[in-house]
Amino acid sequence: MTDPTFRIDPASRTALIILAAVAGFAALKLAEDIFAPLCLALVAGIILSPLADSLERRLKLPRTPVAAALPMLGILAVGALAFALEPLVGRLVDQWPTIRWELRGVVNDFRGFVQNLGQVGDEVQRALGGGGGDETAAPSIPTLTDALFVAPRIGAQILIFIAALFFFLLTRSEVYAWIASFAGRRLGRGAILTRIRTAERLVAVYFLTITLINAGLGIALAVALGVLGMPGAIAWGAGAALLNFVLYVGPATMVAALFLGGLIVFDGWASVLPAAIYLVLNGIESQVVTPTFVGRRIAVNPLAIFVSLVFWLWFWGPLGGVIAIPVLVIVLAMLDIFDEPEPDMMPDPEPSESV
Repeated sequence: MTDPTFRIDPASRTALIILAAVAGFAALKLAEDIFAPLCLALVAGIILSPLADSLERRLKLPRTPVAAALPMLGILAVGALAFALEPLVGRLVDQWPTIRWELRGVVNDFRGFVQNLGQVGDEVQRALGGGGGDETAAPSIPTLTDALFVAPRIGAQILIFIAALFFFLLTRSEVYAWIASFAGRRLGRGAILTRIRTAERLVAVYFLTITLINAGLGIALAVALGVLGMPGAIAWGAGAALLNFVLYVGPATMVAALFLGGLIVFDGWASVLPAAIYLVLNGIESQVVTPTFVGRRIAVNPLAIFVSLVFWLWFWGPLGGVIAIPVLVIVLAMLDIFDEPEPDMMPDPEPSESV
């Protein structure tokens, strides 16, 4: 018989849960180089699960070749994009001294508007190379030695990501069955499996929808910049599509990059046109297109999205920004947030209301 004196009261249980959560997040932070690529691989595996199932079912392919082919195709896609962006990045590095002087000219043009800001203007000028220092000093650019020290760490993270993604795609069904058997003691194994499959479907649908929207944004930006006469319009469009996966931070980075690119290519006020065009297109995407198509399937509170994004950006940096929304959707799906009502329980639409 169980001794009732060893029962844990609700307050103590809550405290233990909080302490365990804090310890768990501390471990995730300390072992970021391991857990960050692992978490990204799990999210990528969930996103690619419908594609893997489709290849296995329709093409009658074995699971092992499918699990190996999908990561390789992703690596080839990233390599192709890096190859396409390399000339643009090289040109930006070569033109950095010109960009610095152009930025100083812009700051001087707006100096009359910031005279009352005191030391802010001086800090901006010093950050751009002014402030009485060496006017010819070269900007701090990472050296080959720095790259050699960082390369093993990045290479290890890439290998962890590829291996984890491969094994997750290979043993996904077994992993789901283990989770269901471990966590289904109260709700039942079938209910847990249903929630897992629901989370998988919602994340895949969300990512597919966002991918199509971001691709449309990239194509529209590439066309607009091509008409404007901006070199590397296709590369700019691809960069905008990729950075748009990281909410808030990605668009802000794209605006800054287009502003710098405009300073290189155009003169005067025309230099702000590329960034202005992107702001207009991004505003249409974020305020009209995304709510229309994503909100119909996955309605998540904007505050929850913002909190999740801020937390994961602080926790794991840009990689955390990539996984913030998928992780939030997975958690909400596992909590049964997105369960749709049964058809016979849904109210009949009133004819007078317009959709």
